[in-house]
Amino acid sequence: MVATKFMRYWLTAGLLVSAYSSAAVLPEERADNMYHVYSGGGVTIDGPSILIRKNIGSNTSFSANYYVDMISGASIDVEATASEYSEQRDQYSLGADYLVDKTTISVGYTNSSENDYEAETVAFGISQGFFGDLSTIDLRVSYGSDDVFRSGDENFSDEAQHRRYALSWNQILTQKLIAELSVETVTDEGFLNNPYRSVRYLDPASGSGFAYQAEVYPRTRNSDAVAIRGKYRLPYRASVKAEYRRYADSWGITADNVEFRYTHPLEERDEWILEGKIRYYQQTSADFYSDLFPYLNASNFRARDKEMSNFTTLAFGLGVSYELPQRWSLLNRKNTINLYWDHILFDYKDFLDVTVHGEGTSITPGEEPAYNFSANVFRLFWTVSI
Repeated sequence: MVATKFMRYWLTAGLLVSAYSSAAVLPEERADNMYHVYSGGGVTIDGPSILIRKNIGSNTSFSANYYVDMISGASIDVEATASEYSEQRDQYSLGADYLVDKTTISVGYTNSSENDYEAETVAFGISQGFFGDLSTIDLRVSYGSDDVFRSGDENFSDEAQHRRYALSWNQILTQKLIAELSVETVTDEGFLNNPYRSVRYLDPASGSGFAYQAEVYPRTRNSDAVAIRGKYRLPYRASVKAEYRRYADSWGITADNVEFRYTHPLEERDEWILEGKIRYYQQTSADFYSDLFPYLNASNFRARDKEMSNFTTLAFGLGVSYELPQRWSLLNRKNTINLYWDHILFDYKDFLDVTVHGEGTSITPGEEPAYNFSANVFRLFWTVSI
Protein backbone atom coordinates (compact mmCIF):
# COMPACT_ATOMS: atom_id res chain seq x y z
CA MET A 1 0.00 0.00 0.00
CA VAL A 2 2.81 2.39 0.84
CA ALA A 3 4.62 1.96 -2.47
CA THR A 4 3.32 4.78 -4.64
CA LYS A 5 1.54 4.31 -7.94
CA PHE A 6 4.17 6.51 -9.59
CA MET A 7 6.96 4.16 -8.51
CA ARG A 8 5.02 1.15 -9.72
CA TYR A 9 4.49 2.79 -13.07
CA TRP A 10 8.25 2.73 -13.69
CA LEU A 11 8.61 -0.82 -12.44
CA THR A 12 5.83 -2.26 -14.63
CA ALA A 13 6.52 -0.15 -17.69
CA GLY A 14 8.81 -2.83 -19.06
CA LEU A 15 5.89 -5.25 -19.26
CA LEU A 16 3.68 -2.93 -21.27
CA VAL A 17 3.93 -2.78 -25.07
CA SER A 18 2.21 -0.06 -27.09
CA ALA A 19 -0.23 -1.26 -29.70
CA TYR A 20 1.29 -0.29 -33.02
CA SER A 21 0.13 -3.42 -34.85
CA SER A 22 -1.30 -2.98 -38.33
CA ALA A 23 -3.45 -6.12 -38.40
CA ALA A 24 -5.36 -8.44 -36.08
CA VAL A 25 -2.85 -11.07 -34.96
CA LEU A 26 -2.39 -13.09 -31.81
CA PRO A 27 0.39 -12.09 -29.39
CA GLU A 28 3.78 -13.76 -29.89
CA GLU A 29 4.28 -17.00 -27.98
CA ARG A 30 7.02 -16.44 -25.44
CA ALA A 31 8.20 -16.73 -21.85
CA ASP A 32 9.57 -13.61 -20.11
CA ASN A 33 11.65 -13.63 -16.96
CA MET A 34 12.29 -10.19 -15.49
CA TYR A 35 13.97 -8.79 -12.40
CA HIS A 36 13.28 -5.14 -11.55
CA VAL A 37 14.81 -2.70 -9.08
CA TYR A 38 13.66 0.79 -8.10
CA SER A 39 15.89 2.78 -5.77
CA GLY A 40 15.33 6.39 -4.75
CA GLY A 41 13.87 8.68 -2.12
CA GLY A 42 14.80 6.30 0.70
CA VAL A 43 12.82 3.40 -0.76
CA THR A 44 13.94 0.26 -2.57
CA ILE A 45 11.44 -1.85 -4.53
CA ASP A 46 12.59 -5.00 -6.26
CA GLY A 47 11.40 -8.43 -7.26
CA PRO A 48 10.91 -10.94 -10.08
CA SER A 49 8.24 -11.26 -12.75
CA ILE A 50 7.37 -14.24 -14.94
CA LEU A 51 5.14 -13.90 -18.01
CA ILE A 52 4.08 -16.79 -20.28
CA ARG A 53 2.07 -16.45 -23.51
CA LYS A 54 0.91 -19.56 -25.35
CA ASN A 55 -1.38 -19.99 -28.37
CA ILE A 56 -3.94 -22.76 -28.70
CA GLY A 57 -4.65 -23.32 -32.36
CA SER A 58 -4.70 -20.32 -34.67
CA ASN A 59 -7.41 -18.32 -32.88
CA THR A 60 -6.76 -18.38 -29.13
CA SER A 61 -3.94 -17.10 -26.95
CA PHE A 62 -3.55 -17.43 -23.18
CA SER A 63 -1.22 -15.53 -20.84
CA ALA A 64 -0.23 -15.79 -17.19
CA ASN A 65 1.91 -13.40 -15.16
CA TYR A 66 3.36 -13.47 -11.65
CA TYR A 67 4.81 -10.19 -10.40
CA VAL A 68 6.41 -9.33 -7.03
CA ASP A 69 7.24 -6.02 -5.32
CA MET A 70 9.47 -6.33 -2.26
CA ILE A 71 9.52 -2.93 -0.58
CA SER A 72 11.91 -1.69 2.09
CA GLY A 73 13.05 1.63 3.53
CA ALA A 74 11.15 4.80 4.34
CA SER A 75 10.09 7.58 2.00
CA ILE A 76 10.14 11.14 3.31
CA ASP A 77 6.43 10.89 4.13
CA VAL A 78 7.07 7.93 6.42
CA GLU A 79 10.39 9.19 7.76
CA ALA A 80 8.75 12.30 9.23
CA THR A 81 6.19 10.40 11.31
CA ALA A 82 7.28 6.74 11.56
CA SER A 83 10.18 4.34 11.03
CA GLU A 84 11.44 2.16 8.20
CA TYR A 85 9.26 -0.69 7.06
CA SER A 86 9.26 -3.67 4.73
CA GLU A 87 6.43 -5.43 2.91
CA GLN A 88 5.74 -7.54 -0.15
CA ARG A 89 3.09 -7.33 -2.86
CA ASP A 90 2.25 -10.39 -4.97
CA GLN A 91 0.30 -9.99 -8.18
CA TYR A 92 -1.20 -12.75 -10.35
CA SER A 93 -2.71 -12.10 -13.78
CA LEU A 94 -4.48 -14.31 -16.31
CA GLY A 95 -5.54 -13.28 -19.81
CA ALA A 96 -6.97 -14.66 -23.01
CA ASP A 97 -7.25 -13.34 -26.57
CA TYR A 98 -9.62 -14.76 -29.19
CA LEU A 99 -9.16 -13.86 -32.86
CA VAL A 100 -12.09 -13.88 -35.30
CA ASP A 101 -11.19 -12.61 -38.76
CA LYS A 102 -10.11 -8.99 -38.08
CA THR A 103 -11.54 -8.84 -34.56
CA THR A 104 -9.65 -9.65 -31.36
CA ILE A 105 -11.58 -10.16 -28.13
CA SER A 106 -9.59 -10.02 -24.87
CA VAL A 107 -10.41 -10.81 -21.25
CA GLY A 108 -8.22 -10.57 -18.18
CA TYR A 109 -8.17 -11.02 -14.41
CA THR A 110 -5.63 -9.65 -11.92
CA ASN A 111 -5.27 -10.25 -8.19
CA SER A 112 -2.88 -8.17 -6.10
CA SER A 113 -2.22 -8.92 -2.44
CA GLU A 114 -0.16 -7.39 0.36
CA ASN A 115 -0.46 -7.34 4.14
CA ASP A 116 -2.84 -4.35 4.20
CA TYR A 117 -4.33 -4.23 0.70
CA GLU A 118 -6.24 -6.67 -1.51
CA ALA A 119 -7.19 -5.80 -5.08
CA GLU A 120 -9.02 -7.63 -7.86
CA THR A 121 -9.51 -6.39 -11.43
CA VAL A 122 -11.43 -7.84 -14.36
CA ALA A 123 -10.97 -6.44 -17.85
CA PHE A 124 -12.53 -6.81 -21.28
CA GLY A 125 -11.33 -5.51 -24.64
CA ILE A 126 -12.22 -5.68 -28.30
CA SER A 127 -10.06 -4.64 -31.24
CA GLN A 128 -11.29 -4.31 -34.82
CA GLY A 129 -9.36 -3.69 -38.04
CA PHE A 130 -10.76 -1.60 -40.90
CA PHE A 131 -9.87 -0.41 -44.39
CA GLY A 132 -7.54 -3.24 -45.29
CA ASP A 133 -5.95 -3.20 -41.82
CA LEU A 134 -4.81 0.38 -42.22
CA SER A 135 -6.99 1.40 -39.26
CA THR A 136 -7.60 -0.30 -35.93
CA ILE A 137 -10.05 0.72 -33.23
CA ASP A 138 -9.57 -0.64 -29.72
CA LEU A 139 -12.01 -0.50 -26.78
CA ARG A 140 -11.01 -1.49 -23.24
CA VAL A 141 -13.07 -1.55 -20.04
CA SER A 142 -12.11 -2.76 -16.56
CA TYR A 143 -13.52 -2.92 -13.07
CA GLY A 144 -11.42 -3.09 -9.93
CA SER A 145 -12.43 -3.76 -6.33
CA ASP A 146 -10.02 -3.09 -3.44
CA ASP A 147 -10.09 -3.90 0.27
CA VAL A 148 -8.02 -1.52 2.40
CA PHE A 149 -6.69 -2.29 5.89
CA ARG A 150 -4.26 -0.69 8.34
CA SER A 151 -1.57 -2.80 10.00
CA GLY A 152 -1.89 -2.83 13.76
CA ASP A 153 -5.49 -1.56 13.70
CA GLU A 154 -8.02 -4.38 13.58
CA ASN A 155 -10.92 -1.90 13.68
CA PHE A 156 -10.02 -0.24 10.39
CA SER A 157 -11.16 -1.58 7.03
CA ASP A 158 -12.58 0.09 3.95
CA GLU A 159 -12.97 -0.50 0.23
CA ALA A 160 -12.66 1.20 -3.14
CA GLN A 161 -13.91 0.59 -6.68
CA HIS A 162 -12.27 1.65 -9.94
CA ARG A 163 -13.85 1.72 -13.41
CA ARG A 164 -11.78 2.42 -16.52
CA TYR A 165 -12.93 3.01 -20.09
CA ALA A 166 -10.40 3.48 -22.89
CA LEU A 167 -10.82 3.98 -26.63
CA SER A 168 -7.98 4.24 -29.14
CA TRP A 169 -7.64 4.67 -32.92
CA ASN A 170 -4.51 3.37 -34.61
CA GLN A 171 -3.82 4.56 -38.15
CA ILE A 172 -1.13 3.69 -40.69
CA LEU A 173 -0.57 7.02 -42.44
CA THR A 174 2.33 6.06 -44.70
CA GLN A 175 4.70 3.13 -45.13
CA LYS A 176 6.91 4.72 -42.47
CA LEU A 177 4.48 6.52 -40.16
CA ILE A 178 1.94 5.10 -37.70
CA ALA A 179 -0.18 7.31 -35.43
CA GLU A 180 -2.49 6.61 -32.52
CA LEU A 181 -5.09 8.70 -30.70
CA SER A 182 -6.45 7.42 -27.38
CA VAL A 183 -8.86 8.69 -24.73
CA GLU A 184 -9.44 7.27 -21.27
CA THR A 185 -11.83 8.03 -18.45
CA VAL A 186 -11.59 6.64 -14.92
CA THR A 187 -14.06 6.77 -12.03
CA ASP A 188 -12.83 5.94 -8.52
CA GLU A 189 -15.07 5.58 -5.50
CA GLY A 190 -14.45 4.68 -1.87
CA PHE A 191 -11.34 5.00 0.31
CA LEU A 192 -8.83 6.62 -2.06
CA ASN A 193 -5.98 7.74 0.21
CA ASN A 194 -3.24 6.05 2.22
CA PRO A 195 -4.42 5.09 5.74
CA TYR A 196 -0.97 5.83 7.20
CA ARG A 197 -0.26 9.25 5.73
CA SER A 198 -0.76 12.49 7.68
CA VAL A 199 -0.98 16.21 6.98
CA ARG A 200 0.72 18.81 9.12
CA TYR A 201 -0.74 22.02 10.55
CA LEU A 202 0.57 24.98 12.50
CA ASP A 203 0.65 24.35 16.25
CA PRO A 204 2.56 26.99 18.27
CA ALA A 205 2.31 24.77 21.37
CA SER A 206 4.52 22.07 19.84
CA GLY A 207 8.30 22.22 19.90
CA SER A 208 8.62 22.29 16.09
CA GLY A 209 5.74 24.73 15.58
CA PHE A 210 3.55 22.17 13.80
CA ALA A 211 1.72 18.91 14.45
CA TYR A 212 0.14 16.12 12.41
CA GLN A 213 -3.36 14.74 11.78
CA ALA A 214 -4.73 12.11 9.40
CA GLU A 215 -5.36 12.84 5.73
CA VAL A 216 -8.97 13.02 4.50
CA TYR A 217 -9.74 12.62 0.79
CA PRO A 218 -13.02 12.86 -1.13
CA ARG A 219 -14.58 9.44 -1.72
CA THR A 220 -15.07 10.00 -5.44
CA ARG A 221 -12.66 10.94 -8.22
CA ASN A 222 -13.22 11.29 -11.96
CA SER A 223 -10.30 11.64 -14.36
CA ASP A 224 -9.87 11.96 -18.10
CA ALA A 225 -6.81 11.63 -20.32
CA VAL A 226 -6.14 12.03 -24.02
CA ALA A 227 -2.92 10.95 -25.73
CA ILE A 228 -1.47 11.10 -29.21
CA ARG A 229 1.41 8.86 -30.23
CA GLY A 230 3.45 8.40 -33.37
CA LYS A 231 6.11 6.02 -34.65
CA TYR A 232 8.29 6.86 -37.65
CA ARG A 233 10.80 4.58 -39.35
CA LEU A 234 13.99 6.35 -40.39
CA PRO A 235 15.80 5.56 -43.67
CA TYR A 236 18.59 3.65 -41.92
CA ARG A 237 16.23 1.12 -40.23
CA ALA A 238 16.06 3.00 -36.94
CA SER A 239 12.80 4.42 -35.59
CA VAL A 240 11.58 7.27 -33.41
CA LYS A 241 8.49 7.34 -31.20
CA ALA A 242 6.81 10.39 -29.72
CA GLU A 243 3.97 10.74 -27.23
CA TYR A 244 2.00 13.60 -25.69
CA ARG A 245 -0.59 12.95 -22.97
CA ARG A 246 -2.90 15.39 -21.19
CA TYR A 247 -4.61 14.49 -17.90
CA ALA A 248 -7.21 16.25 -15.73
CA ASP A 249 -9.35 15.12 -12.80
CA SER A 250 -12.11 16.31 -10.47
CA TRP A 251 -9.59 16.95 -7.67
CA GLY A 252 -8.09 19.85 -9.61
CA ILE A 253 -4.97 18.05 -10.83
CA THR A 254 -3.86 18.60 -14.42
CA ALA A 255 -0.79 16.95 -15.91
CA ASP A 256 1.20 16.91 -19.14
CA ASN A 257 3.52 14.14 -20.27
CA VAL A 258 5.91 14.28 -23.24
CA GLU A 259 8.12 11.35 -24.24
CA PHE A 260 10.54 10.59 -27.08
CA ARG A 261 12.16 7.23 -27.86
CA TYR A 262 14.84 6.29 -30.36
CA THR A 263 15.48 2.66 -31.38
CA HIS A 264 18.52 1.64 -33.42
CA PRO A 265 19.46 -1.90 -34.60
CA LEU A 266 23.22 -2.35 -34.83
CA GLU A 267 23.35 -5.47 -36.99
CA GLU A 268 21.59 -6.47 -40.18
CA ARG A 269 19.85 -9.34 -38.36
CA ASP A 270 19.07 -7.13 -35.37
CA GLU A 271 21.15 -9.17 -32.90
CA TRP A 272 21.87 -5.92 -31.06
CA ILE A 273 19.23 -3.20 -30.61
CA LEU A 274 19.86 0.01 -28.69
CA GLU A 275 17.19 2.31 -27.30
CA GLY A 276 17.23 5.75 -25.72
CA LYS A 277 14.41 7.85 -24.32
CA ILE A 278 13.62 11.10 -22.55
CA ARG A 279 10.41 11.81 -20.67
CA TYR A 280 9.11 15.01 -19.06
CA TYR A 281 6.12 15.08 -16.71
CA GLN A 282 4.50 18.05 -14.97
CA GLN A 283 1.41 18.29 -12.79
CA THR A 284 -0.46 20.83 -10.67
CA SER A 285 -1.52 20.17 -7.09
CA ALA A 286 -4.92 18.95 -5.90
CA ASP A 287 -7.40 21.56 -4.68
CA PHE A 288 -7.22 20.21 -1.13
CA TYR A 289 -3.43 19.77 -1.00
CA SER A 290 -1.25 21.84 1.32
CA ASP A 291 2.19 21.27 2.75
CA LEU A 292 1.19 23.17 5.91
CA PHE A 293 -2.41 23.80 6.95
CA PRO A 294 -3.08 26.90 9.12
CA TYR A 295 -4.73 25.00 11.99
CA LEU A 296 -6.27 21.68 13.08
CA ASN A 297 -9.19 20.56 10.87
CA ALA A 298 -8.61 23.52 8.58
CA SER A 299 -10.75 22.01 5.79
CA ASN A 300 -13.09 19.10 5.13
CA PHE A 301 -10.55 17.41 2.83
CA ARG A 302 -6.81 17.44 3.47
CA ALA A 303 -3.82 15.96 1.64
CA ARG A 304 -0.05 16.17 2.00
CA ASP A 305 0.87 13.28 -0.30
CA LYS A 306 3.71 14.53 -2.47
CA GLU A 307 2.02 12.89 -5.47
CA MET A 308 -0.89 15.29 -4.93
CA SER A 309 1.45 18.31 -5.04
CA ASN A 310 2.83 20.48 -7.83
CA PHE A 311 5.90 18.69 -9.17
CA THR A 312 7.86 17.75 -12.27
CA THR A 313 9.93 14.75 -13.28
CA LEU A 314 12.59 14.39 -15.94
CA ALA A 315 13.64 10.87 -16.92
CA PHE A 316 16.44 9.59 -19.13
CA GLY A 317 16.53 5.99 -20.22
CA LEU A 318 18.85 3.60 -22.04
CA GLY A 319 18.22 0.05 -23.15
CA VAL A 320 19.99 -2.74 -24.98
CA SER A 321 18.64 -5.96 -26.46
CA TYR A 322 20.77 -8.90 -27.62
CA GLU A 323 19.59 -12.03 -29.42
CA LEU A 324 21.71 -14.96 -28.31
CA PRO A 325 23.42 -17.14 -30.93
CA GLN A 326 21.66 -20.40 -31.65
CA ARG A 327 24.34 -22.47 -29.87
CA TRP A 328 23.65 -20.57 -26.62
CA SER A 329 19.86 -20.56 -26.87
CA LEU A 330 17.68 -22.40 -24.38
CA LEU A 331 15.36 -25.07 -25.83
CA ASN A 332 16.84 -24.38 -29.26
CA ARG A 333 14.50 -21.37 -29.57
CA LYS A 334 15.02 -17.65 -30.02
CA ASN A 335 16.47 -16.20 -26.80
CA THR A 336 16.79 -12.48 -26.13
CA ILE A 337 18.43 -10.63 -23.23
CA ASN A 338 17.17 -7.09 -22.53
CA LEU A 339 18.52 -4.55 -20.04
CA TYR A 340 16.86 -1.19 -19.40
CA TRP A 341 17.92 1.64 -17.10
CA ASP A 342 15.99 4.81 -16.23
CA HIS A 343 17.30 7.74 -14.22
CA ILE A 344 14.49 9.95 -12.88
CA LEU A 345 14.75 13.43 -11.35
CA PHE A 346 11.86 14.43 -9.05
CA ASP A 347 11.44 18.16 -8.33
CA TYR A 348 8.64 19.17 -5.93
CA LYS A 349 7.48 22.79 -5.94
CA ASP A 350 5.29 22.97 -2.83
CA PHE A 351 6.19 19.82 -0.88
CA LEU A 352 8.79 20.80 1.72
CA ASP A 353 11.48 18.73 3.44
CA VAL A 354 10.41 18.53 7.11
CA THR A 355 13.35 16.25 7.96
CA VAL A 356 15.52 19.39 8.33
CA HIS A 357 13.94 19.91 11.75
CA GLY A 358 15.93 18.49 14.61
CA GLU A 359 18.12 19.37 17.55
CA GLY A 360 19.80 22.75 17.12
CA THR A 361 17.63 23.84 14.18
CA SER A 362 15.31 26.84 14.24
CA ILE A 363 13.62 26.79 10.85
CA THR A 364 10.19 28.40 10.75
CA PRO A 365 7.47 25.98 9.61
CA GLY A 366 6.68 26.60 5.95
CA GLU A 367 10.18 27.87 5.18
CA GLU A 368 11.84 24.48 4.79
CA PRO A 369 13.57 23.78 1.44
CA ALA A 370 11.53 22.19 -1.34
CA TYR A 371 12.04 18.45 -1.57
CA ASN A 372 13.71 16.76 -4.53
CA PHE A 373 15.46 13.47 -5.17
CA SER A 374 16.61 11.16 -7.94
CA ALA A 375 15.86 7.50 -8.53
CA ASN A 376 17.16 4.65 -10.67
CA VAL A 377 15.09 1.88 -12.22
CA PHE A 378 16.68 -1.28 -13.66
CA ARG A 379 14.83 -4.00 -15.56
CA LEU A 380 16.53 -7.16 -16.80
CA PHE A 381 14.57 -9.41 -19.19
CA TRP A 382 15.26 -12.85 -20.54
CA THR A 383 12.77 -13.76 -23.27
CA VAL A 384 12.38 -17.21 -24.83
CA SER A 385 10.12 -17.73 -27.86
CA ILE A 386 7.99 -20.82 -27.32
